[in-house]
Amino acid sequence: MKSYPIDRIPDDLEPWPFVGETSNYKIVRGNPQASGRQDLGGPDSKHRLGIWRCTAGAFECTERGDELQTIMTGRLRIVQADGSVQAFGPGDSFFTRKGERIVWDIIEDVTKVFFTYDRDGEASEHSGA
Repeated sequence: MKSYPIDRIPDDLEPWPFVGETSNYKIVRGNPQASGRQDLGGPDSKHRLGIWRCTAGAFECTERGDELQTIMTGRLRIVQADGSVQAFGPGDSFFTRKGERIVWDIIEDVTKVFFTYDRDGEASEHSGA
């Protein structure tokens, strides 16, 4: 079992720079810095589970899989392609779909846990596929 207590943000996160053709990142405000840890799967796996942290700023990207995410700390707004905006904070969960182009507007440094399914990803012994 893997637990992600809200009151214990891990200190073993590695830098996750905003690079990658698939996500096509574009910084739109500030200098956000992301870090994370994958606890299941790898970057190109069919299934990915882990924790992600990002400092304040905003970036646009294309989602790389269907992803359920729960905010542990911080506040953000998600701006969808149609211009609609949704705000999230600690305890909130939301789901994004593979291929969606969205803006992550990080208002206050955010930590989230995520589970991603990428139907086009690679199966691995650890992905459950």
